Amino acid sequence: MPRSRTLGPVQWDHVFEDLEGQLAAAWEAEQHSLAAEQERLRIAKLSLRDRLRAAADGASDLVIEVVGDTRLTARMQLVGEDWCAVAGADRRAVLVPVAAIVSVGITAADLARTVAAAPRRGARLVERMPMGFVLRDLARRRVPVTVQLRAGRALTGTIDRAGIDHLDLALHDPGMPRREAAVRGVRTVPFEAVAWVRLDAGDPLTV
Repeated sequence: MPRSRTLGPVQWDHVFEDLEGQLAAAWEAEQHSLAAEQERLRIAKLSLRDRLRAAADGASDLVIEVVGDTRLTARMQLVGEDWCAVAGADRRAVLVPVAAIVSVGITAADLARTVAAAPRRGARLVERMPMGFVLRDLARRRVPVTVQLRAGRALTGTIDRAGIDHLDLALHDPGMPRREAAVRGVRTVPFEAVAWVRLDAGDPLTV
């Protein structure tokens, strides 16, 4: 009857080394899979507002495409509840409803930075302000504005008042103060029809 063969100490060492290597590789693969899944879950919780807030240091120009076939090359300044404020080369502030944004052109470095942004649990006061609040401030200060409509037409004048979902714009020449004699009429504009609002006198947003 043939004798059974057993593995010697050296052969067992090879078995254990191979097993250890397999277990280490499996553990690393599992950890990588978990990390990837956690990253997917984190990104799934990001909103466009989170991404825009991460770009709101004004460090890089963005190309913001807005409904109505308008492109704004500008730097992000502020992000509110449903709007963002950008500044172009002429430094005039432009208020853009987030819902009017079609796409945002961004550098690779800024893209990575905005993707790495953490979803906000709390919010600064300005981030809770709706667009109507900002427009009411512009009306109070009688700031001349240009209101670009989503349909493609631009209206110039001064906001007389702003409700919860619309504004009244007194029409007059661009950049001019509101004077009764200069007003050519009034237009009531739903917020849903607005592509952007530009502050024509160079006034800063004071929110």
